[in-house]
Amino acid sequence: MVEGSGSVLGVLDGPDVSVVLRGGVHTRSQAWDFVRWFADAWMGRRLRVEDGCAEDELAAAEVDLGFELPAALREGFELFGRRDDLTRQQDPLVRPTGLYVDDALNGVLVFRRENQDCAYWGIPLDEIEQEDPPVVVESREGWIPFFDRMSLAWVELVLSESLFGADSLYDACELPDALVPSLHARYGRVDLPDHPMWASADDSPLRWYAAPGRLVRRDGIEDQSWIHARGRTPAALETIRAELPGPWVC
Repeated sequence: MVEGSGSVLGVLDGPDVSVVLRGGVHTRSQAWDFVRWFADAWMGRRLRVEDGCAEDELAAAEVDLGFELPAALREGFELFGRRDDLTRQQDPLVRPTGLYVDDALNGVLVFRRENQDCAYWGIPLDEIEQEDPPVVVESREGWIPFFDRMSLAWVELVLSESLFGADSLYDACELPDALVPSLHARYGRVDLPDHPMWASADDSPLRWYAAPGRLVRRDGIEDQSWIHARGRTPAALETIRAELPGPWVC
């Protein structure tokens, strides 16, 4: 991740996700700096104290579960667990009272679900004592690795949930291979590791691309793979459509 004086806060002044995440996310604090920037620069509302879950709410969840939440999971809830525009647009973050343990893999703490309960994201209990544990997702082939750190899963959650916001800033299309060079030429690759799409191997890996005011997710690498696009403004979305003139659905 781009840093200055040990922090990203001094350089997060442009709405280009690929620039802000250049170099990757290596620590929890870098993940939180990114979420703060994204909430302000992309969503138009800075994080406030009331956007986080209260301590008593999280403590009650820990009592019900019988163990402490990993630091990376708890800190995310504390920072923005009540910001629905960042966490609950498509495949929602579970609220603290809804956290539960699935029986798979010797136990998985589920913190996110697909909107029709077709898939779930969670932390294996075997790794639950790590501060920033790995995350798995339930696919049609069973539970598979998603990210090796919860802090990365938070960044992806914020990008994905804001991508599918309930407004006119989103569109999607099946991108022909002929347009892939334009995608690579006009958009910077967001420095997140490849990660799976729960629906099928054909829709994997998920890769992110960005330009100033524009964000694109490509699901898979085959011809006609779906891309999902969001503009920071209506004009930015129109620019994406013009630069990648595929069969847009909206």
